Amino acid sequence: MTAFRFIHAADLHLGSPFQGLALKDAALAARFAEASREAFAALVTRAIEEKVDFLIVAGDVYDGDWKDNSIGLFFNREVARLGRADIPVFLIKGNHDAESVITRTITLPENVHEFPVAKPGTFRLDRLKVALHGQGFAERSARENLALNYPKPEQGWFNIGLLHTSLTGREPHAPYAPCSVEDLRSRGYDYWALGHVHEFEVVAQDPLVIFPGNIQGRSVREQGAKGAVLVSVEDHRIRHERIVLDRARFHEIAVMAALEDDLAALANRVAAAADPLAKSADGRVVALRLRLSGETPLARDFMARAADMRDEMQAALHRAGEDVWLEKLDLRLTLPKKPVAAEGMADLEALLPERNWSPAMIEEADARIREIAAKLPGGIGAGDLPLGADAAELLAEARALLLARSGGGV
Repeated sequence: MTAFRFIHAADLHLGSPFQGLALKDAALAARFAEASREAFAALVTRAIEEKVDFLIVAGDVYDGDWKDNSIGLFFNREVARLGRADIPVFLIKGNHDAESVITRTITLPENVHEFPVAKPGTFRLDRLKVALHGQGFAERSARENLALNYPKPEQGWFNIGLLHTSLTGREPHAPYAPCSVEDLRSRGYDYWALGHVHEFEVVAQDPLVIFPGNIQGRSVREQGAKGAVLVSVEDHRIRHERIVLDRARFHEIAVMAALEDDLAALANRVAAAADPLAKSADGRVVALRLRLSGETPLARDFMARAADMRDEMQAALHRAGEDVWLEKLDLRLTLPKKPVAAEGMADLEALLPERNWSPAMIEEADARIREIAAKLPGGIGAGDLPLGADAAELLAEARALLLARSGGGV
């Protein structure tokens, strides 16, 4: 069999709006949006440098319908680079760019081959004796087991299956095109190029079944390095290596405040905790969620002067790295316990439950959040968490702020 190499990528999510970041810092959100494009450009460059024989994209090229043609033109420009290098591209539609979702189109170059959505299809590379089988999504939701209808393998050829799927379930991803590894194995293919799950995972070795993850993290739930997989095949022996492509990263750190800490000491703790992440980012922009906990007199300052304290923590992160930015400050600080509560404070604390909010209170808070979200500019209130947190978390922050400004505990 002829030796060949290919790159397996998935979940490009070009055009992702980074709504959560946009609410907190529009400039930082813009940098992450640009990072998504830069990551795909880096993928194309790597494919050309490695002189791969073809590129696979297992769904979700786009994050959703285009506002204009700019993202389509960008994708066209990059895959045209591959065309000039004689590298074909094979792709399927996923849930984010299903046929029913994307209403605009840009005619793509001839080296781009898209699998059908009504039924599985096959593309053959005669020179390499490689057959690629796949089916894209017609609708955003694909509840049926698509894999069972994939065609029989081409005998004597290297067979690759492309599928956008959650398999038997991968939290927090929605259950699309559900199937088992045994379902995949039953098709008799040599390699399964999966998409949909945003974490890198080698699911099985016989046959090789891989989620490459997405090429660029999109929220703090998608932390660390992101990229694709370079696959080498010779005489049916398969080797794979992960290639890192992301140009920006999300991280999360937890710092415990000591009772004796003043603000400078706490800031030093934060800078020290962020330092390894800044170094490992290797020049990439980092959006970092900082969780502060512990018993400290500083708790009152963090609630009563929230903006100032957030700026102090941002300054600490910049001491760790010039491109480390505070994505969110998650406060879990408590004031030192007093032997006797201040007069009237016990009544106030009793009136305000700490976490167990009544269904009526949550419903009322959700209604207020919807009112505010509807007035936010540029559609940034359209996400699942338009204010960056759910009703329970916002109520907890409001309670802590009220108690802090009243001189009570947090």
